[in-house]
Amino acid sequence: MRIAWFCIPAYGHTNPTLELVKELTAAGHQVYYFSFEIFRRQIESAGAVFIGCDGIDFGMEDQGNADRVGKDLAFAAELLVSSTLALDEMTKEKMDEIRPDLVVSDSVAFWGKLAAMKYGLPYVSSTTTFAFNQYSAKYMKQGPWDLVKMLFSMPRIRKQIRRLRDRGYPVKGILDIIQNDNETNTIVYTSRYFQPCAETFSDCYRFIGPSIRPVTEPYAKTAEKTVYISMGTINQNREFTRNCIHALGRTGWQVIISMGTNPEQYGDLPDNIQLYESVDQMAVLSIADAFITHCGMNSASEGLYFQVPLVLFPQTTEQEAVAKRTEELGAGIRLKSISEEDILQALQTVLYEPACKAGAQRISDSFHACGGAKEARRFLEGLVSACGQ
Repeated sequence: MRIAWFCIPAYGHTNPTLELVKELTAAGHQVYYFSFEIFRRQIESAGAVFIGCDGIDFGMEDQGNADRVGKDLAFAAELLVSSTLALDEMTKEKMDEIRPDLVVSDSVAFWGKLAAMKYGLPYVSSTTTFAFNQYSAKYMKQGPWDLVKMLFSMPRIRKQIRRLRDRGYPVKGILDIIQNDNETNTIVYTSRYFQPCAETFSDCYRFIGPSIRPVTEPYAKTAEKTVYISMGTINQNREFTRNCIHALGRTGWQVIISMGTNPEQYGDLPDNIQLYESVDQMAVLSIADAFITHCGMNSASEGLYFQVPLVLFPQTTEQEAVAKRTEELGAGIRLKSISEEDILQALQTVLYEPACKAGAQRISDSFHACGGAKEARRFLEGLVSACGQ
């Protein structure tokens, strides 16, 4: 089986796929992974053939453009179409060379889905967030004004769709591109239990659980309670970090903070607090008793996999959905504010109330019950076999 795999230049969308890629290549299948130079080593280590998309103008070099994507549907459509057309010649050349049996693409690497449509190939969406449909979308905070803005932007969007059709892409409208229906074969890196509104998704959706790499270098536990704090690599709030240091420095807990940036700016620290630019997150979570997180899908899933209850501090609409679902299932509580008092109170709750630990354990059990990369491999093999490839 030959698979053309497309992804966006983001760790949170690439890393979860690598165990499946490794599983596929170990079984003798060929994976041709369209990505970016920064991910070459990981992709090739998983056994795939790396195909670089660097040098293609995706329009994302300007951070202002990246910020606009989530707020302006018409602009996002223009960027999507321009990216697809910029890749069109290279994609055609590689498709003719590879002759894939199947296309897999990240749920927001829409150019992969469009390539499958154009060349009439079986398609699978790789969804590293929650799966979203009209029911689960309620977990994303959107107001009436967002719908009004979308309606006013439709003429501009139709113009972009015409650009695709003029280049041979059989697209009727924007929803053909951005929305997966219940007939779209989809791999989701979570469990049905954690997935919001799971009952509304068909059997075309395979919930394989999060990709968890093994701990390679164990981290020493030095106190009865270990607290881990990480807000990812993008959102850095110095006041929040200072308040964590001041509030938790007075406890007897072991506190490990992953900064995503140089930690030296915080000077002398209490003996129980350790600041790092980055850590082996799996190793730290394997000994943690509580985790303050920005609720990125990967980080939250990794914490819950290790049965660690969460203090929820979402920063984006996607993270808001993760926080809402975690709270619903009793595995975490929201941080009310970044005051020292609220930080300390939230941690005391998840550390000492058994219900939070029990909620995290239920989600962890659901993750462990999933079939993982092996189930996903069998799913893909079955699709290709059914198509007579």
